[in-house]
Amino acid sequence: MRHNESYNRHNEWYNVHFPSESAKSDHYEKIKATGKNNVASWLQQLFFSCLDPLLTKKHLNWLTVGDAYGFDAQYILQSGNHVLATDLNTDFLTVALKEGIINACVAENAEKLTQHDNSFDFVLCKESYHHFPRPYVAMYEMIRVAKLGVVVIEPQDPIAKMPLLLMLSNIFSRNAPFLNKLWKNRFSFEPVGNFVYKVSEREFEKLAAGLGLPMVAFKKINPNYWFKGAESISTDLCNKQFFLIKMKKFLADTLVKLKLVPAQVLTTVIFKQLPDEQTIGLLKKNGYHLVYIPQNPYLH
Repeated sequence: MRHNESYNRHNEWYNVHFPSESAKSDHYEKIKATGKNNVASWLQQLFFSCLDPLLTKKHLNWLTVGDAYGFDAQYILQSGNHVLATDLNTDFLTVALKEGIINACVAENAEKLTQHDNSFDFVLCKESYHHFPRPYVAMYEMIRVAKLGVVVIEPQDPIAKMPLLLMLSNIFSRNAPFLNKLWKNRFSFEPVGNFVYKVSEREFEKLAAGLGLPMVAFKKINPNYWFKGAESISTDLCNKQFFLIKMKKFLADTLVKLKLVPAQVLTTVIFKQLPDEQTIGLLKKNGYHLVYIPQNPYLH
């Protein structure tokens, strides 16, 4: 089956690039040596700050899915919560455990999690969902093991937010070669063999409605300015390269607010239980848009 082939290739990807335990340890040491005041860390913080409204309450149990290096779990741990880091291959996570980056890990296939129903308060899947060969299978599994909600941080599919592109897609639907040139990333594939599955607000609204879940929260961010060597660029405002990146991000954020272009990344929280007023307030303050899902009138 194609999905098994994709998972097998993903399973070995990190060992191809970091073949030994010492190579993995060296990778962590290099990251530590660069510190926090660099572009790579600044961009990662844009992702992680989306979690902050859910991390104010301490001692909640989190599960991270596709957390290859353990950095997602590390951020959650620093907030005073508990977390189990998982990935298809734990060779890197085992080193992270020895380095003290995380305190627990286990190998998990997102499509068939071994965890019990409702065994974690929240599940986090950051920048991994688009790698899954069957993402909806993984989504249902994550919802199954979560008690309060699932957080997905992924590239956004632009067509749902770009009426012009949708119109052109409809007009040229019978002319596939021209449409593919017009919409160059319509079908994106990774070297390991999987289709790059971008997400949209509407698909998560439908998912929540279909499962009878009460709320979905969305936040749009523009963090896609990483480049090779970003960890060596200082975030000092006097640094010309960082200043240009901030200006590009400011322009992108402005265009998104004006609804002229879609955001690069969509953060989605699919709630299994309606959050309390404090959490709702924190979500709004953090820039989330809340969508309350109406109850199915035929089931209540």
